[in-house]
Parts: sequence; C-alpha cells; structure tokens
Amino acid sequence: MTGAATGPIRKVVIVGGGTAGWMTAAALSRAVSADVSVTLVESEEIGTVGVGEATIPSLLDFNRIIGIDEDAFVRATQATFKLGIRFRDWGRIGDDYLHPFGTHGRDVAGVSFHQLWLRAAARGETATPGPIGDYCLSHVAARLGRFNRPVADPSAVLSTLSYAFHFDAGLYAAYLRTLSKAAGATRVEGRIAGVVRNAETGFIDAVTLADGRRVDGELFVDCSGFRSLLLGDALGVPFTSWQHWLPCDRAWAVPSTRQGPLTPYTRATADRAGWRWRIPLQHRVGNGHVYSSAYSDDDTAVRALLDGLEGTPLAEPRQLRFVAGRRERLWEKNCVAIGLAGGFLEPLESTSIHLIQSGITRLLSLFPDRSFNPVEIAEYNRLLLREYDQVRDFIILHYHATTRSDSPFWDHCRTMTLPASLADKLALWAGNARLFREAGELFTPDSWIAVLLGQGQRPTGCDPLVAALPVGEAAAFLAHLRDVIGRTAAAMPTHETFIAQHCAAPALQTA
Repeated sequence: MTGAATGPIRKVVIVGGGTAGWMTAAALSRAVSADVSVTLVESEEIGTVGVGEATIPSLLDFNRIIGIDEDAFVRATQATFKLGIRFRDWGRIGDDYLHPFGTHGRDVAGVSFHQLWLRAAARGETATPGPIGDYCLSHVAARLGRFNRPVADPSAVLSTLSYAFHFDAGLYAAYLRTLSKAAGATRVEGRIAGVVRNAETGFIDAVTLADGRRVDGELFVDCSGFRSLLLGDALGVPFTSWQHWLPCDRAWAVPSTRQGPLTPYTRATADRAGWRWRIPLQHRVGNGHVYSSAYSDDDTAVRALLDGLEGTPLAEPRQLRFVAGRRERLWEKNCVAIGLAGGFLEPLESTSIHLIQSGITRLLSLFPDRSFNPVEIAEYNRLLLREYDQVRDFIILHYHATTRSDSPFWDHCRTMTLPASLADKLALWAGNARLFREAGELFTPDSWIAVLLGQGQRPTGCDPLVAALPVGEAAAFLAHLRDVIGRTAAAMPTHETFIAQHCAAPALQTA
C-alpha cells in the first residue's frame, strides 16, 4: 500500500468482532463485489463490552438493508420491542416521564403541534389538554404495555407508531456472524500482536497475530473497542474527552431473572451519582448502573445496582470503565474506526449501535478506491464528528435540565457550563419554544420536546402564529386526536401477547 496507488479495493480487514465488527462485516459482505475479500479478525480470549442492549428505530433500516427477517431476528436474539425510554427522578426526585419514539400530534397550518399544545396548557381551562405524551401513539402504547407493528397507510393513526428493540448483544453478533459468513466474509481467530505500517506513507499494510500469522489488507476497519488498536495505538489519532460535561466514567452490569410483564420500554432511573438502566429481554433482564467515580466509590455503586434489582441476579456484576468522548478523526489514512474504537457515549439514549450503523452507512456511501481521496476522507470525518457532537449535546441535556440538588454530582451537572451549541438551542427553547433540527441530526424536535417538558423545562411563551388558530377549533382538534390515539393504543395486543404470537424464542435461556 502506497497511498498513491490506483484501482479498486480488493482486501478489507476488520479488526475485532462483537456488535461493531459483525455489523460491519454483514454490511460490507453484501455491498462489495464478489472479488473483494472481507476478513474479520477476532479472538475468543477477548470479551466484548456490550454496555447496552437497547436500540433506536434506525436499526430497522439497517436490518432491512442486510436482509434480516425481523421475526427470525427477534427469536434468535431473545429480543423484545421498544417504544421509548422511561425516565425516573431526572428533573427532580419523583418525576416520571417517557421519551417515546415517533411524533407528537400533527402540525396545523404550518404551526408545530407542540406550540398548539403549549397554548392550551397555558390557558389552564377546565378541559385541559392532558400531558403531551397523550398525543403520541408510541407513548400511550408503552404506558399501556401494548405493541403492534405500524401500518403503511399514512391516514391511519397506527402508521405513526415507531419502535426499536431490546436484544442480547452477544446473540445479535452471533446472528450477524452467520449471515456474514454466508455472504462470503471470512473469520480469522487470533489475537492481534502488531500492526505493520508502510515506511513511506504510514498506511497500514497488515496486522500480525500472536502466533506469527500475517493478515494483509488495503482498507482496515478498527472495531477493537476501547483499545482502539489501529486508529488510536498504531496511527496515534488523539482522543478528545468530554468528561467535564459527562462525568460518568464507570458502570456495573448484571443480568437478572424476569419479574412481571415484558414492558415495551427501557427504564433509566437517576441515582445520586449517575443512573441505573433496566432492559427487558425474553429470557432475562439487563441491568446496569452508570456512575461517576469522582462522586461515588465502586462498592456503593454496585450495592445500589443490586439493591434495585427486581429479580434474582444471574451472574456476578461486571465492571466497565470508560471516558466519554471521541477520536479527533474517525478515518485516518486507510483505517476507519467503527464503534468504541472511535468514540463512546454512555447508553442513556441507546445511541451506541446507531453510531456504529451511521459509521458503516457513511463508509458505504464514501467507499474508497486505493487512492484514498483525502477529500472523501475529510467529508466522512466532518459528517461523523458532527453527529457525535449532536448526540453528545442531547445526552448532556438530561443531566443539565434538572433542579436536583441532593448530591454534589447533581450540583455539578445543574451548574456546569454547556457547549455553545447546546446553550444556544436551550436559549431558543426558553423563549417561544423554538426547536430546529440541523442537517443530519439524529434526534428530532419531538425527542427534545419530550425530555425538556418531561424534566420541567417550560418555555416562557409560544409561537405568536398560534394565535391565528381559533381556540375552540384547536380544543376540539386536540380532544379528537387524543381520543383516537387512546383508542388505537387500547386496541393493540399486549406486548407479551404480540411476541408470543409472532416471534417468541423457541427455548428460554437463563444466562
């Protein structure tokens, strides 16, 4: 490899397995031509991180692209369906709200629905509009423990439902491994011992394994997790820490037995120095406690996790250590980092797998030839770094938008200086509830609205244009919409019934 070579890429090497590696292998093995080899190197000696097992709706698109049958996937990964995230104790202790997938209501005459709702709520009339979540089908269905797939007819309320999954990340990686190998990908078992770089260009020519074998490639994808063996260690791309905004740097994780019905949502409960997750699967429940080592010791954190379990632990708690942030570049020379090798944001909004997916789809859209055009590399970095920054701001919002003052951790989060991009967004909201989605931004205004209102961040006013909508007609519209959504959700099967009828795993596992 010289960096000045021409012609198509013939050898792609993926370093590391797990979710990131096998998602990459599954996508590339289907997208590249038959004369391009896709080789994945992984070692069974090295475990995968798997901090979270919850996803967001964009995964549906990825699964469709690589030809996954959804019911078969749900059965194979012991999955359940996810309509949103339930947040407890975030704005203040005792608060309980849902961040649902999908949209709230319907815009009217060019006025955003939330503006119409804000006016009705501010008037304080006898017939109050109710919580804004009453106007989102995913929210109401989640609250009732119900699920159904959306329909294609845009005139039907059921078409507005949006969903994702909870699944066993290890089973998902194994499922993708089978698909990838069937599509022609090659798996090499071995532990990376060294990286061979070209003396002239600095490009990576090969990786060497502990047993002396050498795996040559032209394009390398670093899926080695926090170790970042290629992008970080070999190529020396610096890491930018966001710990001053996101101080949580450790997590305990433990599976437990199921108790009660299968809820179609993830739960995130704020704690004195972080938060705890609960993710229901068909065969078990995933639990974890994300916390800041500056505000809690490890023993206190693991006790909080175990004391909060609703079932019996199925294993010993496992600790993970991390720093929120990303590499300054995610594509350097002939190496692209996907997943934790490029950056990490805690799983509060289940974005880890989405960022893997985004990195893969951008790589496919800018797939290089052997010249590795620097303009294309720069565009990849621009798009991905912007997305990381936008997701970062949304995660910071949850910590900052609070009135909690019961611990030094929350005092820090409530009073910290924000990134300018987030501060500007919150200033627009604080006035007349303006929200704008930037190009390529993952989270929609509906997501921001759910968190802001859920954590008590009411604006001082609303869009002046809402005054043009007659109050009586607006009230009738709200009442009708609320009724239709409520009846549609109530008519759905329960989440557990839907799974039993369509995609129950053949045999439940207990570990």
